[in-house]
Amino acid sequence: MSADSVASAEQRLAELGIVLPPPPSPFGSYVEAVRSGNLVYFSGMVPVWGHEPIVRGRIGEDLTTEQGKLATEQAMLSGLAAAREFLGSLDHVTRIIKLTVYMATTQGFADHPKVADGATDLLLKLFGKEKLPVRIVLGVASMPLGMPVIVEFVLEVA
Repeated sequence: MSADSVASAEQRLAELGIVLPPPPSPFGSYVEAVRSGNLVYFSGMVPVWGHEPIVRGRIGEDLTTEQGKLATEQAMLSGLAAAREFLGSLDHVTRIIKLTVYMATTQGFADHPKVADGATDLLLKLFGKEKLPVRIVLGVASMPLGMPVIVEFVLEVA
C-alpha cells in the first residue's frame, strides 16, 4: 500500500515491518515532549536504542553520508517512539509541521540534505507527502555525547 493511501501511520509501520525502538528517556534535566494547543514540540532525538547510543562520530570523518543518513533515520525512529508514547498512537498526527536536523560534520562536508533525508524519507513512508514538514538542516562542530545527528520536530495533532 502506498503512503498516499488511506492506511494509518500505525498500519504503515506494521506493513513495512518497522519496529520502533523503546521510547527514549532524557539524557539531562528536560522532558521529551510538550503540548501547547494542537502542537506537540519534541526535544532533540538521537540515534539510540533505549538509552544506548547506536552510533557516534562525525559525518565526513568517522561516518559516510549513507551512514549519517541511517543514523538520522534511527534518530527519527526514536522520535516516533517518543511521539507514540506521548500521544498513545501515531494516528493522532494530523501534520508534521517542522523538522530540524543537526549533524556533526567535518568543515568541508556538503551533503547535509542527503543525510537529513533519512528522517524525511521515513516520515514520507509513514505519513505521506501531504503531511511532510518544512525542514532545516545544519552542520555543527560537535554534539552532545558524540552523537552524529539530532532531530527535533513539531507535530500537529487531533
